[in-house]
Amino acid sequence: MKSKKKITLACSECKNKNYTVNKSIESRLEIQKFCKNCNAKTLHKEEK
Repeated sequence: MKSKKKITLACSECKNKNYTVNKSIESRLEIQKFCKNCNAKTLHKEEK
């Protein structure tokens, strides 16, 4: 069983760090989420 790792998601438009999530998969995470700075739903990517 793999352990979960806490990661930060950053908006691809404004580069703001908006969300933290627990991740248990190896691949890079990309999710559509609401960004309060852009005031729209944008793609959020896992930070390096």
